[in-house]
Amino acid sequence: MGIIGNLSPEQLQSFNSQGFIVIESFASPEEMDAMRKRMDQLLDEFNCSTASIFSTRNQQQLTDNYFYESAENISFFFEEKAFGADGNLKQPKKLSINKAGHALHEIDPVFKKFSCSEKLSSLLFSLDYKRPVIIQSMYIFKQPGIGGEVVPHQDNSFLFTEPPTCTGLWLALEDATIINGCLWAIPGSQKNGLVRRMIRGEQGVSFDRPSPTYNQKDFVPIEVKAGSLVVIHGDLIHQSFENQSLQSRHAYSWHVVDTDGCKWAPDNWIRRKVEPEPLYVS
Repeated sequence: MGIIGNLSPEQLQSFNSQGFIVIESFASPEEMDAMRKRMDQLLDEFNCSTASIFSTRNQQQLTDNYFYESAENISFFFEEKAFGADGNLKQPKKLSINKAGHALHEIDPVFKKFSCSEKLSSLLFSLDYKRPVIIQSMYIFKQPGIGGEVVPHQDNSFLFTEPPTCTGLWLALEDATIINGCLWAIPGSQKNGLVRRMIRGEQGVSFDRPSPTYNQKDFVPIEVKAGSLVVIHGDLIHQSFENQSLQSRHAYSWHVVDTDGCKWAPDNWIRRKVEPEPLYVS
């Protein structure tokens, strides 16, 4: 394919040691502007009556077809705190959405162009992916004042292959700070392996074991400028807190798994009707 890895030996060493790396200026201002404007258009076209509420604290409740079908659609999910006691939105629609997902990279041409770019393939080639596919993508809003907490987790819990191959890619579309809800991670925690999985069964989704208790002192903040890409090992413990500031924290996140010598777990929440196309085959 002529793909050349674009990570330096120092970056690879840091990724293997810490479980994440930050690549500054991965997206150009023009690319970020295109994605943000496109999301504004998608939000304008979106009908509020079809969305669900999303929470990482109550994922066992995500059992409706809207959630499952989002794997191959562009679906919208509200913040937990978006609605008042009367059941109506407390603020405008654009300030009430938690995220849009999970097939932006596949359906929308603006997000597809960025997600499937040569620079992404070069990054994955550096990480020794042989036949990578993007399995999901999300536009995360982290709304001012109500942007929800994302509890400590590992991406392999939700997107499991045998052997595990998930890598998370998290692009800041706005500056991400401690104040507006940046990512936090436990450096090196990926070396301890996967602690639990989310399983899809007949009664919906549930975890196969309780979450461990983490010492918050072990987490470090990952504050980044807009345009920076955070590359996240599938077993890295990471989280983000509520956004209690007046500044939003938009981000685009997508996840990749390998399909060469690996098997997609049939009890993952994503059960696609059409197999995703690989970014490349090496």
